[in-house]
Amino acid sequence: MSNKRQMTAIIEREGDGYVALCPELDIASQGDTVEGARANLIEALTLFFEEADPSEVGRRFKSDVFITRVEV
Repeated sequence: MSNKRQMTAIIEREGDGYVALCPELDIASQGDTVEGARANLIEALTLFFEEADPSEVGRRFKSDVFITRVEV
């Protein structure tokens, strides 16, 4: 049975493509489209959870990630 987790994905344009970042684990990926960057990030996170030692997951995981907008 699969363990599903809800993670944050921040996707931004960079040059001709897109970069996707999961701030909880500081894992990033990229793609030619928003959808491609998102899919590649999901793949990178999946591989991380499959291969990383539980102590590494615990060490890297930041549970307090806040996304907000500010006015300046």
